[in-house]
Amino acid sequence: MTKKNKKTIIRISLLVGTIVSLFFVPWLLVKAWILPLPDTVQEQADQAIEHGFDGIIVYVDQAGEAPQFVASGWHNRESKIQANPHALFKIASISKLYDAVAVTKLVGDGRLSLDKTVADYLPELAGRIENADKITLRLMIQHRSGMPNFTDAPGFWSEPTETFEESLALIDGMPANFEPGEDYEYCNTNYLLINKIMDDELGYDNFQFIQEEILNPLHLNNTFGSLKEVNMEEVMSGYHVGHPFDLKEDEHGMLATAQDVGTFLRALNDGSLFESGEQEIYASIYEYEHGGWVPGYQSFAKYHKDIDAVVIEFYSTTDPKLYNWNLSEIINTRIVKILKRQKN
Repeated sequence: MTKKNKKTIIRISLLVGTIVSLFFVPWLLVKAWILPLPDTVQEQADQAIEHGFDGIIVYVDQAGEAPQFVASGWHNRESKIQANPHALFKIASISKLYDAVAVTKLVGDGRLSLDKTVADYLPELAGRIENADKITLRLMIQHRSGMPNFTDAPGFWSEPTETFEESLALIDGMPANFEPGEDYEYCNTNYLLINKIMDDELGYDNFQFIQEEILNPLHLNNTFGSLKEVNMEEVMSGYHVGHPFDLKEDEHGMLATAQDVGTFLRALNDGSLFESGEQEIYASIYEYEHGGWVPGYQSFAKYHKDIDAVVIEFYSTTDPKLYNWNLSEIINTRIVKILKRQKN
């Protein structure tokens, strides 16, 4: 099959998937919400497969309890390989938590300043990004820059960009969505520029810094910056409704096991990840939980203070209208209810 034919199939399949999702999924959301609550997380994971997910992984780190490793469905649907709770998964925007910690450490060392602007760090963008002289590093981290989101460009997910310049070109010269600091809008362009700023300051890929300053101290040996670094057989397959191909081989940044993400999130929330003064910096700029989405993969990382539990959920099926995102949030809520009931 030629590359052109494959792209045509992708566009058609995404359209068909949208139509299918519009007709069927809302009723499934109601069903998922009202079903009796299962007794265990494993039963809830099995129920998620009945709702249409190809695979699910759940990791629970609850104080005073042994960690729970739960999986259901397929690791690889075509090969009929069962889901593995220790599989590698594309964590998508959960990686922003790692980026924010890296920035925090560089700010703590005096190598970056939260109050310097895009124009200060990347002067070549002064005529390409509106308000480049007003958008500070702090505002970018907090998604309050007003910059257009490059991943919102038409057709982006069917043919993603591969380089910084290709990504930037998608919003080059576009007007700002709002004045810096006056509103909030989740925007991947912020972190595109943040990663560039870190690379320039360090003189090398910032993932190496993340590895040295975050991953290695926590012994996170199953967290990686790219598909190029992993054994592909260990990566969970990802599927998009209406799309005929396994999306595992599409490059979308960081991968990790659920346990590695959980260990990181515990250290982020209890402060053990930080050196003196860093936790105060981080608390002033970013959040302590996150979700992630790329085609075929959606992920959630959250700490629940009331039950002292870190819960990580990975789902290997997405859809064009994000109904599966809403469905997974319902399942996530039910998992926490199960944990609370078990604790009582």
